[in-house]
Amino acid sequence: MTRGHTDVDDDAVNAWIHDDPDPATRAELTELLAAARSQGEQAAVAQAALNDAFSGTLDFGTAGLRGRLGGGPNRMNRVVVIRAAAGLSAYLKDRLGEGFSVVIGYDARHNSEQFARDTAAVVTGAGGRAILFESHCPTPVLAFALRRLEADAGVMVTASHNPPQDNGYKVYLGGRAVNDSGQGAQIVPPYDTEIAAAIDAVGPVESVPRPQSGWETIDPAIREEYIERVAQAARMKAPAPVRIVLTAMHGVGGATCREVLARVGFTDVVEVAEQFEPDPDFPTVAFPNPEEPGALDLALARAREVEADLVIANDPDADRCSAAVPDADAPGGWRQLTGDEVGALLGEQAAELAAFAGNGVLACSVVSSRLLRRIAQSHGLGFRRTLTGFKWISREPGLVFGYEEALGYCVDPAAVRDKDGISASVRLAVLTSVLKQQGRTLQDLLDRLAREHGLHATSPLSMRVEDLDIITKTMERLRSGGAPAKLAGSPITTTVDLLDGISDGNGGTLPPTNGLVWVTASDDRVVVRPSGTEPKLKCYCEVILPVGDTPVAEVREAAAERLEVIKEDLRGVLGIAA
Repeated sequence: MTRGHTDVDDDAVNAWIHDDPDPATRAELTELLAAARSQGEQAAVAQAALNDAFSGTLDFGTAGLRGRLGGGPNRMNRVVVIRAAAGLSAYLKDRLGEGFSVVIGYDARHNSEQFARDTAAVVTGAGGRAILFESHCPTPVLAFALRRLEADAGVMVTASHNPPQDNGYKVYLGGRAVNDSGQGAQIVPPYDTEIAAAIDAVGPVESVPRPQSGWETIDPAIREEYIERVAQAARMKAPAPVRIVLTAMHGVGGATCREVLARVGFTDVVEVAEQFEPDPDFPTVAFPNPEEPGALDLALARAREVEADLVIANDPDADRCSAAVPDADAPGGWRQLTGDEVGALLGEQAAELAAFAGNGVLACSVVSSRLLRRIAQSHGLGFRRTLTGFKWISREPGLVFGYEEALGYCVDPAAVRDKDGISASVRLAVLTSVLKQQGRTLQDLLDRLAREHGLHATSPLSMRVEDLDIITKTMERLRSGGAPAKLAGSPITTTVDLLDGISDGNGGTLPPTNGLVWVTASDDRVVVRPSGTEPKLKCYCEVILPVGDTPVAEVREAAAERLEVIKEDLRGVLGIAA
């Protein structure tokens, strides 16, 4: 991403090289510096790479850290991670004293294990109790362990579904550090700024104590407890035969998801062998994100071969879940469900269970479909709208189910206060089985919800940029008269600037965030916001159409056509090429 044009000086680069304990990134920066100071053709390229690597410090925020692997302060590397761990440790020690505890997990990406071990060493050196997973693990298993062990903080080294050249550092607070409904959830303000300030105060890496031992290895029984918890929470005793095609997207969730499914009774699971074992290079997909076009091609091909009932895909750290179902009208006979459709299915399932108790809250982000609110109301349950990001959804008091359209689902918040692609996968399998026993399908349930509440159809549109200033200027333009007057021929009747806040659906107001909401006379809705994790401006489009006596398939087709018209209008407004 373009951040500036001032050439970094030699002293800054050499100082970083001197402080870097990683021979690989030291060599990388040494070579770049030599190339940049040469007279060869690659000098300008090398200088640009150095400028980007030293254009600033990788920001620590509510998503922790996430960025490209490499040397320099604007990259993910051992220096950045050690300083982050030292800052987190200082923050915890200041609040809780010595003996604070941190549980640490990691995925199978490049350098993940090293970053996790560095974190364990730093926590130990700071007088804390570090509990390190013995091998790579899914993110929801780390989130489960945090609550199960009552640790004060959790660290998960993962870049989730980002490309192979990235890595990340996700921070949770629990134990004595948090005493409200955010117990075990990802950090939110003001924790992020307080931890960031502590990180900024860390000196050179060589001054950070990093003993060679002294941390604990997590008891393998924790993984077994997670599996058993997910299996028991599924509430399934005698499932109907369901053939499931499962892909782990080259990530770390495959074996755990397969084991939980088997524990519940789903033994007819066909693995996508080419994607099942962890591989940090993600060789079969352009992006290891089930949302991306083509990511499920191998799984869908396998499903057609074996005549499956359901396709389940986890992302590389298994905190997300995508699904596809047979559909005779779809190309190839299969249709990938949207994140909102899966959210509606799991939300209806959770609402039916919660309604027996007569209380509970369903929650989703402001960019997710409006259908969940209607589902909650139909069952006499509470509903909350939250800011985008699971760190907000998972900390809602009384939560029984929460989701965001980007394939994130929390189906057992008492155990995992984060999105959990494995437990969501199991719940989808259970729902498929229950419906099959009734002679129905997931598509039939979606059709029933459409008839009861109107067909809610959603579709995203993104503008990827190299220069982040483009996003800033675009949002300014949209706020100062550059917004469309109509979408799909319907006048915009309501504009909400999320910087001014928006209702949470229960009489409160959400904190300010950067985004705009447009609602038309036809009740179409578009939310426009910058992505929090990628250089993108994202548009979330939703159409609601009544069904009445019209076949749902016809209404769904009409909604899809209307969404395309809305997206075409947005492309014109944003200057996106078709």
